[in-house]
Amino acid sequence: MAQTTRKIAKARQTAMGIEYKTTVGDKIFMVFDVLFFSLFAFICIFPFYYILINTISDNSLVNSGAITLVPQGIHFSNYISLLSVSDFINSIGVTISRTILGTALMVLASAFAGYLTTKHRMWHRSLWYRVLVITMYFNAGLIPTYLNMMGLGLTDNYLGYILPGIVAPYNIILTKTYIESIPGELQESAYIDGASTMQVFTKIILPLAKPILATIAVFGAVANWNSFQDSLIYMANSPELYTLQHRLYVYLNTSSNLASAMQSGNAVSASSLNTKVIQYTISMVTVIPIAMVYPFMQRYFEEGIMLGAVKG
Repeated sequence: MAQTTRKIAKARQTAMGIEYKTTVGDKIFMVFDVLFFSLFAFICIFPFYYILINTISDNSLVNSGAITLVPQGIHFSNYISLLSVSDFINSIGVTISRTILGTALMVLASAFAGYLTTKHRMWHRSLWYRVLVITMYFNAGLIPTYLNMMGLGLTDNYLGYILPGIVAPYNIILTKTYIESIPGELQESAYIDGASTMQVFTKIILPLAKPILATIAVFGAVANWNSFQDSLIYMANSPELYTLQHRLYVYLNTSSNLASAMQSGNAVSASSLNTKVIQYTISMVTVIPIAMVYPFMQRYFEEGIMLGAVKG
């Protein structure tokens, strides 16, 4: 198979008038390249693997530091016990709902705003686009932002998670750049056939812009899932609205209390459950769901981020 591949490659090079022979230096470079990136991938993956095997191994062995590469005494009672804590389940629900709703609204708003900024007949198009870009570099600061949120009634309010994130300047710029790469003749032909602006947007622009929309959807989903500061600042008086990351912060500061709550279900023994096990388990619960999204979006993500960056 490898010999056939080499013959095909050589035939293509000959047909194109290219004569290239692999030198010893090329082979050394390829070996070094594979080793380097394999090591880099291992460094990136191993911390997650280490935490995972410690959450499913015997807790007493984890406490003694005996788990390094291979899990021992595999069980899943740590996860079952954690899911039995009521406020943890509530924080998962808050985080999932804000991730889905916030990401969907952000993607839709970015697509529509990016589409409008490509229209030359838009009133003061250049002015509004510059105003949009300026917001990426300047902001009012924490205290004025908090006072503004409080004045709008968005503190201790679930909408405080959703409304501020709908307009995302960077994502709008990416979407605008991508839409500009779509041939204008497609839109012109639709207008000639009697299509309205909204019909062109929904039937032509949205289907063709799937790669960039998937890209900003990944950005939005990760940002919403990992959100911590807005929950910490704006939802201080509403524990029922804490996000998963905020709840993680609280748990890490009060691990002993969480241990008592987890032990109440008798799923794990009090002698084996400690702060280390709790921290590992919570970390995996917060990382795994969002990490599972990227493989399904990777193809669109790579295509969108490359094509969306062709123009400046």
